[in-house]
Amino acid sequence: MNIVLTEPLGINENYLLELSDFIKKEGHSFTYYNTKETNDELLLKRVENADIIMLANQTLSRYVLSNCKNLKMISTAFTGIDHIDTEYCKEHNIPILNASGYSTTAVCELTFGLIIDLYRKITELDKAVRNGETRNNFSGLELSGKTLGVIGTGKIGRRVIEIGKAFGCKVIAYNRTKHNEDEINYVSLDTLMKESDIVTLHVPLTSETENLINEEKLLLMKENAVIINTARGKVIDNKALAKLLKEGKIAGAGIDVFETEPPIEKNHPLFDAPNTVLTPHIGFATKEALDVRAEIAFDNVRNFLK
Repeated sequence: MNIVLTEPLGINENYLLELSDFIKKEGHSFTYYNTKETNDELLLKRVENADIIMLANQTLSRYVLSNCKNLKMISTAFTGIDHIDTEYCKEHNIPILNASGYSTTAVCELTFGLIIDLYRKITELDKAVRNGETRNNFSGLELSGKTLGVIGTGKIGRRVIEIGKAFGCKVIAYNRTKHNEDEINYVSLDTLMKESDIVTLHVPLTSETENLINEEKLLLMKENAVIINTARGKVIDNKALAKLLKEGKIAGAGIDVFETEPPIEKNHPLFDAPNTVLTPHIGFATKEALDVRAEIAFDNVRNFLK
């Protein structure tokens, strides 16, 4: 089979060759690219003869997929699969294997990094020190004793719950499907939005979760509450979020994901919203996580070939 890796996986090239060594040993071909191609015509030239496509968060459109006549499987080194035309794959029985679980620790740690930055104004105070200022009588907030509302209790959500409890938070959670976990205090989404001091999102992007947190839900939040999104950008209505931040109806937001992948347009509504900490979709991006996701992606290929 012809196996093509369309983009870098963020790992050392020697490790990439080590992970892919089994492919050639088993009589298959392997081609990899060190750049990401966003033009569909040029991307198609890379993958048109592939039996298996490997990628990270590279967009795979219906146009590209429909012109890959030999395609039998897709291995994505990513948790979400919304960057791939899943409907086309369903129609043509092309399985998509993801790298679920590789970034659980990484995303959880960034989640709390964003919370602590908002609560202790780390980014803002760093600028103050560099400008020769004092703390100007600023005092921060502690996580201990706060109500942490976790939306989505998959692997990442459950780990966030564990860490939140370690910080001394009262934790409540919402999930579309309730699990029988005695240690998780499930409530309705409206109750979570009303009672939480911190709301954090950990759901995939689907037709059911797009704009799950719309203006109506955001208006339920306390004025001193903050919201964190390290899930998918379209889960929140960011225009409504920016509006309410500017009106002082929400205290702050830590956002790692947007409607599109960075770079983000300079007129994005959150760019001039107050009390925001924005990062360019880096929740998954630690050395440890990138190594693990590459291992999973190649294991998925190995198992498929078997």
